[in-house]
Amino acid sequence: MPGGLNPARARPVRGFVPRPGTVLDPQAWPDRVPAVRRLLTTGLDLPAGVTFLVGANGAGKSTLVEAMAGALGAHVEGGTGDHHAGPDRGRRTDRSTLADRLQVVRGPGGRRETFFLRAETMHRFYDYLEESDREAVNKVGYQYHYRSHGEGFLDLLTGQYVARAAVVLLDEPESALSFENCLVAARALADLAARGKQVVCATHSPVLTALPGARILEVDERGLTPTTWEDLRLVHDWRFFLDAPERYLGDVP
Repeated sequence: MPGGLNPARARPVRGFVPRPGTVLDPQAWPDRVPAVRRLLTTGLDLPAGVTFLVGANGAGKSTLVEAMAGALGAHVEGGTGDHHAGPDRGRRTDRSTLADRLQVVRGPGGRRETFFLRAETMHRFYDYLEESDREAVNKVGYQYHYRSHGEGFLDLLTGQYVARAAVVLLDEPESALSFENCLVAARALADLAARGKQVVCATHSPVLTALPGARILEVDERGLTPTTWEDLRLVHDWRFFLDAPERYLGDVP
């Protein structure tokens, strides 16, 4: 692992702000989620390199990343802005209308393509590629479904779609990955940052978030709070569990 990220300072996307006239409804979902409320109130700055969103289930990580993908023109079930054709690609998963209320603040010039990969819908994206993008499958030399979940994910992360993208959005990629492949993925993210790409990754992984030089935002009841790997509740909980699993599982028959 490199001693720290040294990304090119290009920022194709400088951040997200609420569209003029956006009305916040703190009693309705998703506005009642603190992280969403923060985004719709003050916006979110997006630096160069890798940004991790870390929080518990229901904290709003996936909602935020999906909204960023939609605002940037990527398909919310995965892919780029070109991956909209096909009989099943009109379907939406957990669509919140949040993307429609976000305005993208772009940097001057540069490439604008975005690639979104979410673990929840990855196999549907494979179906789409194998049915609608035969040229790409032929270049790879095999069908994605012939690979394991983790192998297929890494193929996409290091493949042509990500190579062309300026912004890469990932939703809980660790669900597909072993410990060893989490390390491979972390190195791949470092490489993307070094090539000037912006990466936003929603994750529960203490391995991915240990990437030196990455920005970490804790997503919780406070909204979106910058923090360090050592101070993450996630890291604290894993350390406490691994030190003595019986604290949690001692009463299991």
